Amino acid sequence: MARFATLDDWLDWQSSLHPSRMDLGLERVGTVWARLAPEGGRLPCPVITVGGTNGKGSTVAMIESMALAVGYRCGVYTSPHLCRYNERVRLDGVPVADETLCESFERIDRAREGISLTYFEFGTLAALDIFARARPDLVVLEVGLGGRLDAVNLIDADVSVVTSIGLDHTDWLGDSLESIAREKAGIFRPGRPAIIGQRDAPETLRAEAARIGALALQLGRELGHARTTEGWIWTGPDGQRLALPIPALRGPFQLDNATAAIVALTALRERLPVPVNAIRAGLQRARLPGRFQVMPSAVTWILDVAHNGEAAEALAANLRDFACPGRLRAVIAVLADKNPERLVTPIREYVNDWYLAQSEDARALPVDRLSARLDGLIGANRRGAFGNVAEAIGAALAESVPGDALLIVGSFTTVGQALRHPACPV
Repeated sequence: MARFATLDDWLDWQSSLHPSRMDLGLERVGTVWARLAPEGGRLPCPVITVGGTNGKGSTVAMIESMALAVGYRCGVYTSPHLCRYNERVRLDGVPVADETLCESFERIDRAREGISLTYFEFGTLAALDIFARARPDLVVLEVGLGGRLDAVNLIDADVSVVTSIGLDHTDWLGDSLESIAREKAGIFRPGRPAIIGQRDAPETLRAEAARIGALALQLGRELGHARTTEGWIWTGPDGQRLALPIPALRGPFQLDNATAAIVALTALRERLPVPVNAIRAGLQRARLPGRFQVMPSAVTWILDVAHNGEAAEALAANLRDFACPGRLRAVIAVLADKNPERLVTPIREYVNDWYLAQSEDARALPVDRLSARLDGLIGANRRGAFGNVAEAIGAALAESVPGDALLIVGSFTTVGQALRHPACPV
């Protein structure tokens, strides 16, 4: 008999099962996967693993979209989710059903035989179990945190991507770019492509690739891109050049992500050929909620999960190009382990009014502390502090007129709450 009948019950139980929310390491989760896996721990198809501080979600979305444009069956695992847990596990572009997840959780529960697992480890094992049974043509795995000790690193990827390196999760990964890069390089594998999607990435990434015999392919060295009047030119590791349309995902930095995505997928061309028309179609069809997601309305909504300094700089680049005829109002709520000053500094010149809030997350930074930390940065532009995101949105909308825009930023939880707001024009 199943331990629980509903997905919500399973998730509530998982959130309190392990003594700590995060427990990096592969021994426990690896033991359970070895018992669960039908083929000695391998998935029955090529695997691309994507890590990095920022840009992971966009890169995964473009790989998935291009694969689907060819007609391949594609399994994708990402985290965290915005509104529904099912978003984390997709088959052929569609989130899996509650029943599929519950059945997998039950198999994992039986296989673990008392081994304690974190919420994330349970979810990762479920994704791998579902993909092993569905047998898609391609699986794309997004690293949760770091790389070397992240649960997705149970799988030996055929192609690994590190999109960028920035200062985030320093309590877990170290307080220097080099130490963070070393952890993220843990997803590289000997003899296989190790794609680096950042021109000025720490040399540690290439050094780690060389140490284990991985094939480093880096933007600005073996890879490149250049804007044209009609789109952009992609340059691959063998000198191949493709004229392509600008990706649907917004922002000049998306060309970095698109370059890495194309190289990752075409590296598998002997098993999964990808015609140029599928690359073009995939780039134009890729969608990713919560990444400078613009929703036109009388008051335009802009949703962005940016939660660190590098992501804020990318957001600032998008805001610079965004034509807002009225006032831009921002609702911000962050987690306690983030640096709100680094988030606000790059974007404050574009924001007229600030509405501070506390998200409905156990790890949320209390709004009074957020207010104290940002007072010197936003000063008189602060319109109020609110106990939750919904109240802050309501206050911002009440003061808005047609032509204004509303930016909601700070975390996945913050954006998820905005998407569930009754006034959201999604």
